[in-house]
Amino acid sequence: MDSTVAGVIFVVTLVVLLAAAYRPVGDYIYGVMTPAKHSRVERGIYRAIGVDPDGEQPWGVYARSVLAFSVVSILFLFGFLRLQGHLLMNNGLGGLDPDLAWNTAVSFTTNTNWQAYSGESAMGHLVQMAGLAVQNFVSAAVGIAVATAVIRGFARSRTTQLGNFWVDLTRVVLRLLLPISVAFAIVFVAAGMVQNFSAGTEITTLAGNSQTITGGAVASQEVIKELGTNGGGFYNVNSAHPFENPTTWTNFIEIFLILLIPISLPRAFGRMVGSNKQGYAIVAAMGVIAILSVSLMNLSQGLGGGDVVPASAGAATEGTETRFGVLNSATFAAATTLTSTGSVNSFHDSYTSFGGGITMFNMMLGEIAPGGVGSGLYGMLVIAVITVFVAGLMVGRTPEYLGKKIGAREMKFASLYLLTTPAIVLVGTAVAMAQEGPRETMNNIGAHGFSEVLYAYTSAGNNNGSAFAGIGVDTGWYNTTLGLAMLFGRLLPIIFVLALAGSLAQQQPTPESAGTLKTYQPLFVGMLVGVMVIVVALTFLPALALGPIAEGLS
Repeated sequence: MDSTVAGVIFVVTLVVLLAAAYRPVGDYIYGVMTPAKHSRVERGIYRAIGVDPDGEQPWGVYARSVLAFSVVSILFLFGFLRLQGHLLMNNGLGGLDPDLAWNTAVSFTTNTNWQAYSGESAMGHLVQMAGLAVQNFVSAAVGIAVATAVIRGFARSRTTQLGNFWVDLTRVVLRLLLPISVAFAIVFVAAGMVQNFSAGTEITTLAGNSQTITGGAVASQEVIKELGTNGGGFYNVNSAHPFENPTTWTNFIEIFLILLIPISLPRAFGRMVGSNKQGYAIVAAMGVIAILSVSLMNLSQGLGGGDVVPASAGAATEGTETRFGVLNSATFAAATTLTSTGSVNSFHDSYTSFGGGITMFNMMLGEIAPGGVGSGLYGMLVIAVITVFVAGLMVGRTPEYLGKKIGAREMKFASLYLLTTPAIVLVGTAVAMAQEGPRETMNNIGAHGFSEVLYAYTSAGNNNGSAFAGIGVDTGWYNTTLGLAMLFGRLLPIIFVLALAGSLAQQQPTPESAGTLKTYQPLFVGMLVGVMVIVVALTFLPALALGPIAEGLS
C-alpha cells in the first residue's frame, strides 16, 4: 500500500476511535469526579494521611495542597535517586549526581519527564518502578484534579469551595488511571513488550560482538507514560525501542492513549457545567488545531527536502524508526507535542526545518490542543476567558462566560497565566545563548543550534519533556535552569488558574440575555482558535524566525 494512503488511513482511524471514545470516557471521568460516596480503600487512605474527605477547600488551600504535595514528591524522588546505589534492584548502578537528581525529580513531579540521562544505563528497576512510575501516576492525577477544581469554579456560585485536592487526587489514581493502565499493560505484554526484573542478558550480535540487553518492568510503565501524558522512556531511545514499542499497532495504541483523556475531559466539563454543548465547543477548538498540526507535520515530513534527505527520496527518513515510517512518526510527534507527553518514536532533531518548527509551535500554544491531562483543559478555559473578554470589548458590553462576568480581577489572573510560560521560555533561551558555558555544549551553530536551545526551554517551560537533543544538557547549567523552568512552568500557572476559579466561584450567576455571546456556536469556536494562534504568533514569531524559519528559508 502507498505510504501516503496508509498514513491517511492511520490518522482517520485514530480520529474515528477518539470520537467514539469521547462520550463514554468523558462520562466515566465525570462519574469519577462527582460521586458522593468514598470506597473503603479510599477511606483508608484518607485516614492514613489525616484528611476529612467530606471537607472542601477554598482555592488558596487547594493551591497550597498542590504545592505541598509537589514539594514532598520532589524531595522524596531526589532522595531516592541519590540513594539508588544502596537500594534493591539497582542493577549495579550508583546514585545520580545532585544536579541531575534535582532535574529528574522536578521533571517527573511536574509531569514533564525531561530526561538528561539514558534510562537503561542510569536507573535501576526499583527507582524506575517505585520512583519514576509512581510520579507518572500522581503527576498526571494532579493535572486532572486541578482541572476539576477549575470546572467547579465555573459551575458553582456564591461559594469559596472548590473541592478537596486529596480526594480528587486519590480518585483519579484509583478509579481512572490504574484500571486503564492495568488493562493496557496486559495488551502490551501480549504485543511483545518486556515485563520482567532482568538486570540484563548477554547476547552475541550478528557481527560477533557481545551486548547486554537490559530488561525491566517496561510494559506497565509504558502505559502510564502515554496515558498520563508523561513521556519519560524506560530506554534512552524512548518509543523507538522495540521493547517499548514493538509494532505499528502498538504505535497506534500509544498515540490513542496519549490523546484519550485530554480529548475526553471536555465531555466531563460539559456535564459538570450543565451544558454538553460547551464541551463540544471546547473539543472542537482542540480538534481544529490538532488536525491542522498533524496535517502540516505529515506534509512537512512527507515532502522531505532540505539538507536532511533530498526531496527525490520522498521523505525525511533520518532519525526515523523504519518499523513505523515517516508519516506514522510525524503523527506521533504531533500528538506528543500537542499534549504534554514528550514521548518520541523518532529523532526530532533530524526533522525538516519546518517539521521541527511545528513541534515547537505545538508546545508554544501551551499544549492545549488537546494538551496534557487536565492542564490542556484548564489552559483552554483560560483562552476561552480571554476570548470572551476580547469579544466583549468589540461589542461594548461586559463579557460573560458560562454565566460568570469576566472583569478586571479575572483578566489579571488569566493574563498572568498566559504570560508565565512565554517569559520562562524566552528569558531562559536568551540567557543560555548569552552564556559561554552553555554554548560550548552545542553540537550545531547558526539557526539550527539556536533552535535546539529554544526547543529545550520551550519543552521544559511547557512541561513537555521532548528534545531536539543536539545539545549536551547533562551539565550543571542546564540541569539547574531547565529544572527551574519546569518547576515554575508547572506550579505558577496552577496557582493563577486556581485563583481564577476561586474568583469565578464566588460570583452570582448572570442570566443569559440577547447580547450574551453564544459560546457553544461555531463562531465562538473560530474565535477561540484565532485567539490561540494569534497570541502565540505575536509572542514567539521573532524567536521562531531566528530558528526554524530562518533554517527552512536558507
